[in-house]
Amino acid sequence: MVTQRINWFKYAAPQRFHALAGALVPWFSGAAVLLALAGLYIGLLRAPTDAQQGDAYRIIFVHVPAAWMSMVVYLAMAFWAGIGLVFNARLASMLANALAPTGALMTFVALWSGALWGKPTWGAWWVWDARLTSELILLFLYIGYMALHAAIDDTRRADRAAALLALVGVVNVPIIYFSVKWWNTLHQGASVSLTKSPSMAATMLLGMAVMALAFWAYCIAVALVRVRVIISERERSAVWARHTLEAA
Repeated sequence: MVTQRINWFKYAAPQRFHALAGALVPWFSGAAVLLALAGLYIGLLRAPTDAQQGDAYRIIFVHVPAAWMSMVVYLAMAFWAGIGLVFNARLASMLANALAPTGALMTFVALWSGALWGKPTWGAWWVWDARLTSELILLFLYIGYMALHAAIDDTRRADRAAALLALVGVVNVPIIYFSVKWWNTLHQGASVSLTKSPSMAATMLLGMAVMALAFWAYCIAVALVRVRVIISERERSAVWARHTLEAA
C-alpha cells in the first residue's frame, strides 16, 4: 500500500494558507459555540456548589481557560514571530500579528474575571500579587507588541522589531505559571496539575476541560479570520488577492 503524505509546507504560501484558513474557520467556530454551550451547562448547572466559596467559584469556568490561553497564545505568537524573524517567512509574521489581539483579549478576560472572583473571595478587586502582577505585565507586552508594530510604517521592519519584543517577553510566561510556587502569593495554587490528581470534583473538572477546548477553538477561529484579513491587505497587489476580493 502506498501512503500519500501531505506536504504541509505548500501552505507556507499566503495564497494557499488564505484558502485553507477560510475552509477551517467554520469548523472551529462551530466547535467553539457547541463546546462553550456544553461547558457552561456543566459548569453553571451541573457542577456542585463549592463548600468554601459557594457559587462564586463558578467564574473559574471562564477565568482559568482565559488565563491558560493568555499564556498559550503568547507562546504561539512569539514562536511564529521568531520563525518570521529567523527565516524571513512572511506568513509566520502574519500569524504572529494575527494572534496578538486575541491574546490580549484572553489576558484582559483573565484579569477582569479574576477581579470578579477575588472580590467575594479575598475581599478586594485587586492586590499586587505575583500572579496578578505578572499577568498584567503580559497584557502590557501584548499591547506593546501591537503598538510597536503599528508605529513602524515599513511592514517588514515592523515585523522584525515586534518579533524581538515578543521573544524577550517570553520570559514572563514561566514567571506567571510558577509564581504561586516561587513566592508566597495570595493567589491559590493550580487545581489541575500533571504531577498530582485534581483537587476538584469530577464534574467541575469536566466543565473546565470542555470550556478550555471551547476557548482553544475560539482563539484558533478568530486568529484564522484575522490572518486572512492581514494576508488580503499585504497581498492586495497580487492577482489572486484581487480576484478573491472581487469574488467576495
